[in-house]
Amino acid sequence: MCFEPDSLPPIPVVSGAAVSHEELVLEAADGNRFAAFAALPEEPGRTGVVVLPDVRGLYRFYEELALRLAERGHAAVAIDYFGRTAGVGKRDDDFPYMEHVAQATAEGIQADVGAAVAWLRSAGYGAIFTLGFCMGGRQSWLSASGGHGLAGSIGFYGRPGQGQDGTPGPIQRVNEIGCPILALQAGADENITAEDNAAFQTALRDAGVEHELVIYDGAPHSFFDRRQDDFADASADAWARVLAFVERHAG
Repeated sequence: MCFEPDSLPPIPVVSGAAVSHEELVLEAADGNRFAAFAALPEEPGRTGVVVLPDVRGLYRFYEELALRLAERGHAAVAIDYFGRTAGVGKRDDDFPYMEHVAQATAEGIQADVGAAVAWLRSAGYGAIFTLGFCMGGRQSWLSASGGHGLAGSIGFYGRPGQGQDGTPGPIQRVNEIGCPILALQAGADENITAEDNAAFQTALRDAGVEHELVIYDGAPHSFFDRRQDDFADASADAWARVLAFVERHAG
């Protein structure tokens, strides 16, 4: 997984910000029931964010991230990937997530994203973004081609190319992308190469997709973690870019 179970986003808490939060069970169009965590600002706005976790699915890091977004005025719903195979209950740190990753499909994840988007829209939020990390970064960009009517799609250190099982990635589906893209990539990522990032940038440019692809030189995969003091500047810059991207494309 990207982060340790007790890790936290490197984002300061907004003192005095009033937000509400709740645990949800959402239902996708295919009938799948899955766990989610919603955080809402006290003053309703226009923007909502679907948060797509790393390979471990929904755990504390992403609940905290949803809260930090709500403190800044953006409603957020962090979703779990494994309702089809692991149910909706809470899990401990020994959860064998890779067994469930192997059974997850892009189609299933996109059905779940659609349910989260619908929940946010039903709550009055019209400009919806996706924000994902690692596996979730890839799925966030795939959501841009999923017909959800997104205002923008953001991914941290996602794999942009074809999957190991041959499934098409964001590069292969670039002509279906229907919103601006923000890609925040780790320059020292052991699994995502400079060539991967260059190919993604080229594909987005050639398809005429509005995009920003930022590579943080020397930063490892999962640099966006409060424990990673050496990469605090990269984390701060990435978070500022996320907020600016949402503000710019909210309409």
